[in-house]
Amino acid sequence: MPNPRLASRYAKSLLDLAVEKGQLEQVYDDMLYLQQLTKVSRDFLNLLRSPIVSNDKKLSVINSVIGKNVSELTQAFTRLLVTKNRESELPQIIVAFIKQYKEKKGIHTVKLTTAVAISDAVKDQIIEQVRKTNGMQNIEVESVVDPGIVGGFVLQAGDQLVDASIAYDLKQVARQFENNDFIYRVR
Repeated sequence: MPNPRLASRYAKSLLDLAVEKGQLEQVYDDMLYLQQLTKVSRDFLNLLRSPIVSNDKKLSVINSVIGKNVSELTQAFTRLLVTKNRESELPQIIVAFIKQYKEKKGIHTVKLTTAVAISDAVKDQIIEQVRKTNGMQNIEVESVVDPGIVGGFVLQAGDQLVDASIAYDLKQVARQFENNDFIYRVR
């Protein structure tokens, strides 16, 4: 069962230790690698969650899978999780670590949804406009293609949402027809 408080505490501890040892960027890259690994390899995720597999077996498999791809600090952290029987929480810890890292570095994640893939030039123009209006300096863009919005874009930055999609406009027109906003009313 996911435990966000536990994940946040482990992530904070790892973040603080990485800062103390001067390995924050390396550990961040390791967390991105592990996040990709847990998304791609269902077997690896099942291994982490399995109560049947012994801790020794889990350690040997984890070491063989991530061994030379991550730093010694990250390896020690995964060993700690296994010895404390918290390895099943690794995906949530990774998400919490990445979130805390971005907060520490002042990086804002912006989700840009378009109907078709857009060029980097158009993406840069949209991001520049976000910088001007919101004062965000470090922006990371998560691009999503959703043909359901028909055209235009939907931009989500934090708790703000800008829906400049054709689908939204069509819904607005349909709502106006439902409310009979186009019929002249006689007194």
